[in-house]
Amino acid sequence: MLQWEYQGQPQQAVWHSEAGRASPPRLQVADDRIAADTAYSLICEGTALLWQGDFFNARHLLDALKRRLDAPARSRKKAAAPAPATIATTPAQAFHQQRQMQARRAHILGSVLIPLTADYRIPLRRAPDVQLACTQAWGPAQADGPARVIALRELQGIVSAYEWRKNGVDIPALKTLGGYDRIHPHYGVFSPVRGEYVDLVAQAPLPAAATQRDGVAWDIGTGTGVLSAVLARRGAAWVVATDTAARALACAQDNVQRLGVAAQVQLLNADLFPPGQADLIVCNPPWLPVRATTSLEQAVYDPDSRMLRGFLDGLAARLRPGGEGWLILSDLAEHLGLRSRADLLVWFDAAGLAVAGRLDTRPRHPKAQDRQNPLHTARAAEVTSLWRLVVAR
Repeated sequence: MLQWEYQGQPQQAVWHSEAGRASPPRLQVADDRIAADTAYSLICEGTALLWQGDFFNARHLLDALKRRLDAPARSRKKAAAPAPATIATTPAQAFHQQRQMQARRAHILGSVLIPLTADYRIPLRRAPDVQLACTQAWGPAQADGPARVIALRELQGIVSAYEWRKNGVDIPALKTLGGYDRIHPHYGVFSPVRGEYVDLVAQAPLPAAATQRDGVAWDIGTGTGVLSAVLARRGAAWVVATDTAARALACAQDNVQRLGVAAQVQLLNADLFPPGQADLIVCNPPWLPVRATTSLEQAVYDPDSRMLRGFLDGLAARLRPGGEGWLILSDLAEHLGLRSRADLLVWFDAAGLAVAGRLDTRPRHPKAQDRQNPLHTARAAEVTSLWRLVVAR
């Protein structure tokens, strides 16, 4: 519970952070009179700012903080973030330094806080209506629920997710397969904006057994349900999609309904595999073996390759005779020095698996073309692969 005083009246509200950030140790009320340099200095010293002024001025302040973070180091003021103590000499060091800088940036931009009433209203001048966006993210407001304090940047993410869900994301592979072709990601569920991995699943030769009347395909870690929809559109007779996140399962259910394949797809809350065996088992695990700090990052970061190893170790026992496991994996971790190709091949062998084939594709996302990105060399060399794995003889 955060407590403060405003206009002589004591106030309190529950701290809310989807990213799991701890409540701020120091809190200061701020309004339209605060200068951006003063705000920046206070935040760098560990004080969060609870905004009580005009809402649009809070947005302007956030933009001003971004400009100070993005300014060249030589032009930053004394309160700015210090330069890295060491210069990265390996791709892995560059990656970890970038993550540290991103964490500091997230901390600074996440220190401008906004109050929310129990019914999801922002009690500030010129504040937008965010009730529908918050309801989609958190569920219906409770009449006796608490007031909240949330980072303005996180609230902007909730509103952005609401728009993404409303408008949907165009998936060319679904368009090729006919019918409705948009995926509507829910808040907290990773959007399939990197469509090249979806294309691989749409192009790989489908095991004939999966299309027979009793054929079964599994989609492990379904997320938005996009791969389940592709498999169903391609003729998989029955698709079982698993996930452990309630938001992902609700999102996948929404999407398979929209796409007209709900009769072919069963959704289960399961950690990796459902019971039984399948003709085709597809998994697109997080690609980088480092710790995630937010729920969205869990779609990208997999500490110690736990999901990847768990999928490989359990795959052989769950494949029907003649079945295939499709592992969709970027080699970015290899280019960053976080995992080697030799490690991956050893894990295949230890799990009793053999490679029946592989499809490769290059990324199309803007970061792969951005020469100013600190990880450009690794990203430019990245290849995403669909490994067709079978039980070794």
